Amino acid sequence: MRQSKSVIICGGGVMGLSCAYYLAREGWRVTVIERNAEGADSCAHGSAGYISPSHVEPISAPGMVWKGLKWMLSSRSPFYIKPRLDSDLIRWGWLFARHCTEAHRRRSAPVLRDLCLASRKLVVELADITGDAFELKQEGLLNLCQTQATLDHYSAGLAALCNEVGVEARVLDAAQVAALEPGAKLQVAGAIYFPIDAHVSPRRLIPTLTTLLKEMGVKFCWNTSVYGWRAAGGRVTGVATTGGDHLADEYVLTGGSWSPAMLQGLELRLPMQAGKGYSLTMDRPRLRLTKPMILTERRVAVTPMGDTLRFGGTMEIAGHNDLVRSERVQQIIDGAKAFLPELTDADFAGIKPWFGYRPVSPDGMPYIGRLGRYANLSTASGHAMLGLTLAPISGLLIAEVLSGRKPSVDLSLLNPNRFA
Repeated sequence: MRQSKSVIICGGGVMGLSCAYYLAREGWRVTVIERNAEGADSCAHGSAGYISPSHVEPISAPGMVWKGLKWMLSSRSPFYIKPRLDSDLIRWGWLFARHCTEAHRRRSAPVLRDLCLASRKLVVELADITGDAFELKQEGLLNLCQTQATLDHYSAGLAALCNEVGVEARVLDAAQVAALEPGAKLQVAGAIYFPIDAHVSPRRLIPTLTTLLKEMGVKFCWNTSVYGWRAAGGRVTGVATTGGDHLADEYVLTGGSWSPAMLQGLELRLPMQAGKGYSLTMDRPRLRLTKPMILTERRVAVTPMGDTLRFGGTMEIAGHNDLVRSERVQQIIDGAKAFLPELTDADFAGIKPWFGYRPVSPDGMPYIGRLGRYANLSTASGHAMLGLTLAPISGLLIAEVLSGRKPSVDLSLLNPNRFA
């Protein structure tokens, strides 16, 4: 039965657009409120573009506490937390440390698997609907390892976990990697290959979804910021914005790393930190790669996108700021040159670094579902590095929750109120 109710989605990034699509498809009258102008960069724009069922391990993995403490000492490290006196950061760090356990890793893996596999299927459907306007490539993903010790570690760890939960992972030696990716010389001992992984061009995906939604009758309020809420009787009765108050039957928060601040006035807490990531996109590169790859020891992602090659990485927990740390950009360049020795500094000359903020929950699991004590307020946020991968399934799950249907994926570990 088609809906006739209205819903306001607060946040017009890839997560908000995905929620809008699945709600509009079911007949909801959808309005998307976005603080930026149409076409402005979102967190997804400069991402690696991965659709990654292989990412079944949460960021709060065993050993990350000690690695994090060590990496805090260097702003060039892959995962840098800028020390500062901030109660939200302290609480987030305490919760993060509590979840860096093998039990949490194994509990989370099947849920992440279900989310990622379902989302990949939905991405393929969207590609068919839009005529592959966002350049979906189903080439798999290579986790390259420079040393045999790293390859052995990931073979026994991530690869074993993936195969255990039903996501195929193949361990390859250097010769097998070279045969699979002949477009460049690789300085590696081997790789973990995930055949089911895919990638898209994010800068094509966002406008493609926006155009599709307009055709479906979705209303957009660009350059409009949320600054408050109206509530009564356990329900949200309106959202206050710079463009005036907006009223609807349901409200969905998809503000990414800004989501906690957008809840001001509702007495709700959504533990989250903004994880800044950087990327460099090389036009007309000399190397012609066919497969995306992760340079494991350097935590750098490399993705071929049409006539470009994107290098991205780093996780910087330092709050929202516009500071571009040159040492973190250089860490990406140095990592790329270490694995791809044909590259030189000249290949990166003149490239303007891009940065965006990943919304990172303390347990590495997204927040999806009803929020707090408000019967008509929901959220899809906190996806960290999996925002693009999980956007379609998150949108479908929100549509299922709002329509009163049983969610197609178990939401118990994704409860937005789990840290309340």
